[in-house]
Amino acid sequence: MAFGRKPRETEVDPFYDMLFNILIAFVFCFILALLAMNPNAKKTGEIKAKAEFIITVTWPDNNPNDLDTWVEDPNGNRVWFRQREAGLMHLDRDDRGSVGDTLLVNGKAITNPLNQEVVTIRGVAAGEYVINVQYYESRDREPVEATISVVKVNPVATVVFYGTVDLAMKGAEATAARFTLDADGNVTNVNTIPKKLVETL
Repeated sequence: MAFGRKPRETEVDPFYDMLFNILIAFVFCFILALLAMNPNAKKTGEIKAKAEFIITVTWPDNNPNDLDTWVEDPNGNRVWFRQREAGLMHLDRDDRGSVGDTLLVNGKAITNPLNQEVVTIRGVAAGEYVINVQYYESRDREPVEATISVVKVNPVATVVFYGTVDLAMKGAEATAARFTLDADGNVTNVNTIPKKLVETL
């Protein structure tokens, strides 16, 4: 029997332990990333945003005045700047003229000249839709001409309506377009017969 030192026990380096744990975490995150990128992995209840119609109202670049878009669906729902979602309609962009168009970037003022409001209709409800434009706030007391376009997006982009309305002064309201959809989403009638939509605030 040999006398002396006991056999040396294997030493565990904590640094290698830490590296091994980091490697395991990295592999786990990589697998999760692959699963997230897999187009076939669908989540239950996932709703993809889409549009059937896009309504755009524009007025001259750098014009300081505030115009508002009002849209009414066949069920009497209305979207406007204080009711941005109603039925299948969404006011995606509310433009206030010159308000909020300037921001500072690296100490330099950058101005967005575009005046544009956008409403999307994200499904098909049969019946008539009415699009009105209101001259909400005047900063130069000048009349404003607004351009309105209605584009049917599916199955291919088709212009349903394109036209203009003249708004003489603050508070003026004009019906830009009215159109009717059948149950399949086809446009069956387009006209500009006036109808008041703006509520008394």
